[in-house]
Amino acid sequence: MRVAIAGAGSVGRSIATELTGNGHEVVLIDWDSRAIGVDELPGAEWLLADACELASLEDARLAEFDAAVAASSDDKVNLVFSLLAKTEFAVSRIIARINEPQNEWLFTDDWGVDVAVSPPRLIAALVEDVSSTNDSGDALPLLSTPETDLLEFTLPDGAPHAGRPVSELALPEGIVLVAVVREGQVRTPHPETVLDAGDDLVFLSSAESTEELGALLTGGDG
Repeated sequence: MRVAIAGAGSVGRSIATELTGNGHEVVLIDWDSRAIGVDELPGAEWLLADACELASLEDARLAEFDAAVAASSDDKVNLVFSLLAKTEFAVSRIIARINEPQNEWLFTDDWGVDVAVSPPRLIAALVEDVSSTNDSGDALPLLSTPETDLLEFTLPDGAPHAGRPVSELALPEGIVLVAVVREGQVRTPHPETVLDAGDDLVFLSSAESTEELGALLTGGDG
């Protein structure tokens, strides 16, 4: 899959690290040369350009991408990039980061957004779900959008991936690990992040079934 990411800050780079580690082709777009870190992410392509400029996105050949992620720290940039990616380049999947909760109402398909990710809402959903138990090996849905689910899975004691790094987690197609919650702290998963029993793992899934995910994480047969 080819993925364009607007915004090469810590969030954009973390997403790129995860995606390139899973074998996807990634292009990071940022206008600030200080954000460009070719040595930091040699597996990704870099484009020094304004993600809100139509000409820049044409130079990036955005129409050839399967998905686009608006990951900048500016909601205006994320909205404009999402709209251009969807309406001008017909990118099929647009995922946008919401920085300010009061702007959440804007992040809809009217702006080309297929999936909007709000960290405050994600954390609140995890807190509100604290009374739920997840000992069955099933992934619990946190949020749902058309064709995409945000899922939580608590890594049980004795799980085969406990004590092993994220890089060894061969996830089913259509499922991406987006956060690790440990002792109330949300962590960005890096390839070297070691998973512990009791970790709450948050996944973004477009897969038709999550049974394979549960079997993978518990070591069961699904």
